[in-house]
Amino acid sequence: MLKKALFASMLLVQAFAAGASDYPSKPIKFIIPYPPGGPTDAMARMIQVPLQAKLQQPVIIDNRPGAGGNIGTDFVAKSPADGYTILLAASGPMAVNKTLYRSIPFDSQKDFAPIIQISAFPLVLEVHPSVPANNIKEFLALAKSKPNDLGFASAGNGTPQHLAGELFNTATGLKLQHIPYKGAGPALTDVMGGHVKVMFDILGSSVQYIKSGKLRPLAVTTATRSPALPDVPTLAESGLTGYNFSGWHGIVAPAATPKPVIAKLNQAINEIFADPEFKKRWEELGTPIVGGKPEAFGELIRSESTKLGKLVKDAGVTVD
Repeated sequence: MLKKALFASMLLVQAFAAGASDYPSKPIKFIIPYPPGGPTDAMARMIQVPLQAKLQQPVIIDNRPGAGGNIGTDFVAKSPADGYTILLAASGPMAVNKTLYRSIPFDSQKDFAPIIQISAFPLVLEVHPSVPANNIKEFLALAKSKPNDLGFASAGNGTPQHLAGELFNTATGLKLQHIPYKGAGPALTDVMGGHVKVMFDILGSSVQYIKSGKLRPLAVTTATRSPALPDVPTLAESGLTGYNFSGWHGIVAPAATPKPVIAKLNQAINEIFADPEFKKRWEELGTPIVGGKPEAFGELIRSESTKLGKLVKDAGVTVD
């Protein structure tokens, strides 16, 4: 019996190795757990064309939105672990939703094999031009004197825009009112219209309005300044020592996907990211190139799940 088991195990290993060496031999389905047209979708479509060229197989974009990214993410968790279904993984379903929702049908740390981190995008604390504050010091003084006048808009409960604001409240001792919208677009429209005065928004979405004077930036949320707004300080520089918040994306596959397949995908995407022309276009989305090894992305998922889960609990955020 032992010999039979060892023989079967050897055959399985050989089959995996053969499959990995031939990979890919058919189209790859690239699942996006959000609707077409948003920043997550834009990233996937930028990667799609050069990845097809690298792998010499079609890469088919498949948008499966709903439940804060949970529907598309769960679809990949339950897909065959053969490298032919991969996920554009966002920080929401991978690190936030386990705490935000009463229950979700997947485990982001057990059900996926990390491939690569692709983004770490800053958010920007921005105000309507009518707000009499040009920097964080003036904003804090104004918020303390008129705490009911400076609610902040977000794309909805548990989104990066919301969590950045809650972390700001924690760091400053303020209680700015959270005003959730059904998406970043409507929130941004109301901030530019002056209906809400403050927003922590993804930099790539707001930079054109900042440059046209429709919004005033006060600080970015990451540890370093953004090349897109080099004159805008970080919140840490502005006195909130240790404040560091970013949204992020990566690519994952179902957990049992063979390691040689993961390595081949990782290498292909790192090579795409090394192209200067691609890098330039990518950074126009408002995020630096990240790349790196699968293990680094796996560690990010683990650490951010702890950090953001605590933030959600402490702020009492829920969608149920």
